[in-house]
Amino acid sequence: MTDIILYDYWRSSASYRVRIALNLKGVAYTAVNTSLLDGDQKAPDYVARNPQGFVPMLSIDGHDLTQSLAIIDYLDAKYDDPPMVSSDPLERATTLAQAMVIAADIHPVNNLRILKYLKNELGQDQQAVDGWYRHWVEEGFVALEAMAPETGLFGGVQPNLADVCLVPQMYNARRLDTDLKAFPKLVRIDAACNKIEAFQKAAPEAVKPA
Repeated sequence: MTDIILYDYWRSSASYRVRIALNLKGVAYTAVNTSLLDGDQKAPDYVARNPQGFVPMLSIDGHDLTQSLAIIDYLDAKYDDPPMVSSDPLERATTLAQAMVIAADIHPVNNLRILKYLKNELGQDQQAVDGWYRHWVEEGFVALEAMAPETGLFGGVQPNLADVCLVPQMYNARRLDTDLKAFPKLVRIDAACNKIEAFQKAAPEAVKPA
């Protein structure tokens, strides 16, 4: 057992990011399945520790950390190899901008609670909900494709925060049948990352509860 506990849902892209970062840094942890479909994240004892009632939450060093990018930032400060962002101010800002295209612009309007609201409260059918999802993915990917390097990963020879954010979003884009032909650089980077063991071990199918 380890004192580091990740409250995790196998299909959560935010949780997926944190799993990748933990694996890249070689940090051992215990995963606690927190099912979004079963509402585990809204249990009173969980909300007492994580007022938003979201996943992931990382219990580490006596603290309960929330929000995937904040968790990864903590890990980066504590375990600096490999770095998720550069110490160079311009390179750091560039990586953060790339990562935030996904974490701040695509993901928030496409997470499960938004999709459920569209369907249940606003009465949209599944076709409309799926179309909403693909629209915002494609809009964000147009910008990210323009930002992507011609060769290598976003991080160059090793993955950085932008790569860590990209792979879960690509997984979900494919799950919703998003057409990726217009994004060859993103497809290339995703394929290269998924050859890395840390990404493979973090994949939803690798951690899905039996």
